[in-house]
Amino acid sequence: MKNWEAIIVGAGIIGLSLARELRKTGMSVLVVERGEPGREASWAAGGMLVDSERETPPALQSLASASARMYPEFVRELENESGSKIDLRSEGTLLFLENAVTKFPPQRGQALATAGDGTALQLSSPLSQLEPNLRPPAHAPMFLAERCVDPRDVTSASVAAARQVGVDFSSGDPVINVEIAAGKVAGVRTNRNTFAAATVVNCAGAWSGQIGPHAFPTRPVKGQMLCVVMPEKNLLRHVIRTPEFYLIPRSDGRLLIGATVEEAGFDKQTIPETIEKLRMAALALVPRLAEARTLEAWAGLRPGTPDALPILGATPTAGYFVATGHFRDGILLAPITAKIIAALITGSQPALAISAFSPVRFAQGQ
Repeated sequence: MKNWEAIIVGAGIIGLSLARELRKTGMSVLVVERGEPGREASWAAGGMLVDSERETPPALQSLASASARMYPEFVRELENESGSKIDLRSEGTLLFLENAVTKFPPQRGQALATAGDGTALQLSSPLSQLEPNLRPPAHAPMFLAERCVDPRDVTSASVAAARQVGVDFSSGDPVINVEIAAGKVAGVRTNRNTFAAATVVNCAGAWSGQIGPHAFPTRPVKGQMLCVVMPEKNLLRHVIRTPEFYLIPRSDGRLLIGATVEEAGFDKQTIPETIEKLRMAALALVPRLAEARTLEAWAGLRPGTPDALPILGATPTAGYFVATGHFRDGILLAPITAKIIAALITGSQPALAISAFSPVRFAQGQ
């Protein structure tokens, strides 16, 4: 039986990024995925790289900011290793803190920008120039200098890049248990196989808690969204976020409209009425979307946790680590998560403290 130095359970963006990182240290790495690599929550995500203090939990702020800064280089590396192009946009976000769908005054508002300390600054350009197809809102939005990325580009490139650097894959066979021998990790057992390794990392997202011997309190949080083709390629330039929904333009003229947050177990069915509500909400804000052609609709399962923070670090079992529970921030946090967990595995000091995300916090009732 072939042995690997590390086994990653789960081929979402977190597992793929960690596999690449470990492989670059010289370790032999196997990724074991229950389905098709990169086709669960990562494939279904919106790709907004949100790291603002207004929307990021305080405990997560340092990780989010560090990972957001890493993204341009992260994308360049993936493009170089995979030979593919990734749609990374830097036009920024218009954030409506009030209900932008139901309140429309006759005048157009001025957009606001946030300084580094979170204060709002007036922009020189009126909103009518920034987004002329946006229906006039009641309250001026804030401008956030955030990037967004196409998660499907990132995950596809990550799979190709991992293969390129020598990561091995086993797909279509879920891990059901982490094997322990003499108090240490010995590998993983799937429905059909047993794979040997002295290091295992659980990156199985919403399914992390189904893998023994440790029960991580992750749960699936359903999100439905749809994608349309805009009548003009640049109908919208900025990401638009309201309390009810968001709009994410892609460089090829597609527009994502999302997304719900539902406690629905492992149900990934889309509900026509829900998709139509999203479409109508977008239409109220951007009337010209009445001319848009619907491309597809889907649902994904985000990995949630009881305190809405990821689970990162070593478990009580020697050689067994976990990197899961990233909820809505998996795409954003992939670069920094890979660096931190790889440092722990190789015996280095992580660049940032992760004690707030330790898996033992649940066992201790924290």
